[in-house]
Amino acid sequence: MSTFQNKWEKNQGQSFSSKVKESVRNPGPLKPRLDLAIRQIQVQVAKLDGTSTKLRERDSQIFGKVVGSIQKHDTQHASVFANELAEVRKMNKMVTQARLALEQIVLRLNTITELGDIVVTLTPAMSVIRSIKQGLVGVLPEAENEIGEISGLLSTILVDAGTVGGYSLNFEAANEDAERILAEASAVAEQRMREKFPEIPTQLTTPEETTESGSF
Repeated sequence: MSTFQNKWEKNQGQSFSSKVKESVRNPGPLKPRLDLAIRQIQVQVAKLDGTSTKLRERDSQIFGKVVGSIQKHDTQHASVFANELAEVRKMNKMVTQARLALEQIVLRLNTITELGDIVVTLTPAMSVIRSIKQGLVGVLPEAENEIGEISGLLSTILVDAGTVGGYSLNFEAANEDAERILAEASAVAEQRMREKFPEIPTQLTTPEETTESGSF
């Protein structure tokens, strides 16, 4: 059996619930480690989805306060709430972008069937995950360590795959691919934000103002 087959085939004796840190410390066959990385990324996707839901609820609450303050002609509080709402939406966009990018990574990892695919797929994936980690530090500090562990696991898989197959890494092409993934995720996140959330109001027209403006 070839070296690659030994490293790729799944070890049936390995526990399904093996932790990422253990996998990094004790590298085994590539396939089970890759499957573990995919599961860990999916866990992060689910967490980001939950965070996005909470941010949407927070958005709705603050938006109501903005509208209420404007109706009361309380411009001071309306401005404070509007700024808070803008920050919440900025955070939600970052979370949505990260989730979409991770979903793309999972789709790509699920298509890996050969050794060469690992190098081609993981190199840009590593860049994407590093960018996501940096972007989420201020939004979800607890995600930093978990995403860092995933990055470490993918890094060991990439190194092992390159060592076994003798592949060289094309970082320039990988960075371009990573930038495309992030750009697409950002564009989709921006579109979804526009579709799901109403614009922050700057003023509301009262019935009297509507009557006056509509009269000749």
